[in-house]
Amino acid sequence: MSLKNQTVFITGASRGIGRAIALRCAREGANVVIAAKSNEPHPKLGGSIHSVADEVIAAGGQALAILLDVRDEAAVQQAMQQAAEHFGGIDILINNAGAIALTNVENTPLKKYDLIQSINHRAVFVCSQAALPYLKKSSNGHILSLSPPINLNPKWLTVFAPYTLSKYGMTLLSIGMAQEFKDYGICVNTLWPETYIATAAVTNNIANDEAVDICRKPDIMADAAFAIISHRETGQHYLDEGVLRGYGVTDFDHYACNPATKDQIQRDFFLD
Repeated sequence: MSLKNQTVFITGASRGIGRAIALRCAREGANVVIAAKSNEPHPKLGGSIHSVADEVIAAGGQALAILLDVRDEAAVQQAMQQAAEHFGGIDILINNAGAIALTNVENTPLKKYDLIQSINHRAVFVCSQAALPYLKKSSNGHILSLSPPINLNPKWLTVFAPYTLSKYGMTLLSIGMAQEFKDYGICVNTLWPETYIATAAVTNNIANDEAVDICRKPDIMADAAFAIISHRETGQHYLDEGVLRGYGVTDFDHYACNPATKDQIQRDFFLD
C-alpha cells in the first residue's frame, strides 16, 4: 500500500527511531508530522523537530513540525487538530516517544517513576484517544506503538520493574484497542527491536558510545514499521527482524552499525 498523501503522526520524532521512521515514510511520499519536545537541537543528542522536518521534505515527503509534550492532554488534542487541518486528516499514529529508567523498585525515585509511566503507557492512551476521531475517517487507519511483546519471565520484573511496567502497559493498551477499534477499521499493533538499536537511549543508559558496536541502525525499525503500516493486519506484536523476514528479507548485515561486529549484536530487553 502506498503512503502517498497519507498523514503519519509520529511522537518523539526529533531523533533516533522516530526520525528514521519519519524519513522512511517521507521516501514513500507521506505527509509526516514530527511531534516532539526538541524545538532546538540538544547539546548532547542533536536533532530537533525542525531539522527532521527539513530532512523529510528533502526525502520527498511533506512535513509539519509540532512542539509537543505527550504528557499534556490539551496540547496533544490541539496537535492532532492542527495536523488534521494542515493535511486534511490523520491516517497513522506512531507512538514512539519514550522514557527509560533501568532501576529497580528500591532505587527508583517516585518522580522518575511517574515520568516513565506518563511518557510511555499514559501517552499511548492520550495520543490514541486524541487521534481516534481522525483515524475513524481514514481508509488506512493505524496505531503502531513501539513496545515489546509481554514476557512474564521474572527477570524482566526484577531488574527494572517500573520500566517494564511502563512498556508492557503500552502493549496491554494496544491489545485492548485492537479489539475495541476493529469495527472502525483501525489496525492496532506493536513493534519492538530484536536487538539493541543505536539511539541515545542505548548510549546514555546502557553503555557508552562504544555500545554502537553491538547495535543495529534505526533503519531496521523504520523498514519494519513501514511494512506494518502498509498492510491491513491488527492485534499483532511484531519484532523488527521477524516482520522483514515475513516479507522475504534474509540479509540483515547492512543494518549493523559496525560491519566488523555484525555477529556480536546484542539481543534486546524483554526477549529471552
